Amino acid sequence: MAEGKFVSYLRVSTARQGRSGLGLEAQRRAVEDFLNGGNWRVIKEFVEVESGKKADRPELAKALQSCRVLGAKLVIAKLDRLSRDAHFLLGLEKAGVDFVAADMPHANRLTVGIMAMVADEERRMISARTKTALAAAKRRGVKLGGDRGARLTAKARAAGTAALQERARSRAADLASTLKELQADGCESLRAIASGLNDRGISAARGGKWSAVQVSRLIAAAGAQPRPFAAASAAAVG
Repeated sequence: MAEGKFVSYLRVSTARQGRSGLGLEAQRRAVEDFLNGGNWRVIKEFVEVESGKKADRPELAKALQSCRVLGAKLVIAKLDRLSRDAHFLLGLEKAGVDFVAADMPHANRLTVGIMAMVADEERRMISARTKTALAAAKRRGVKLGGDRGARLTAKARAAGTAALQERARSRAADLASTLKELQADGCESLRAIASGLNDRGISAARGGKWSAVQVSRLIAAAGAQPRPFAAASAAAVG
């Protein structure tokens, strides 16, 4: 039984199919039939006219962005509507978006998961070899465990900070269009923008409600502060 928020992605291979609706209605009906029952809602629908052999699909990129912003799951009618390329499907995991195919509900485990399972098996083999080596060292009298005096180097700390900053920039990029929409609707203070994000069901970075301070950090992560924000910042956080 379907639960939660969904973003629908429909794709046809030719412009003629896109204009006529051929195939789109069948896909839309398949998605509706799959989601029938339960507590769910389709927030947005994206339609792409593109060959499955091409990985550059702007509407799919928008659909994935909406899923990240709204905390939704991507739903498609058929697995081949995404791609027949396993490497492309693996990119969905990197996109941080969960998806489900109406014709194959466990596709995420049968396709994307296959290569993940291979990698997991390799990790298990490495772990087993490590445990064997440690056991052999212990039998030789080598003391295991305890504080070895390991400390994070300045380079490692810098890498960690850079990773966090990149994650913040990526989140800011996802929300850039939403911030512009809120501004256009008259939300010029940080507090008003926070309220607008909350009203749209968009969660803050850690899943909670937005505050003026968090909006300020979001804008800073984007690398620029639009003029209306600068003018209202002091009043919003004061």
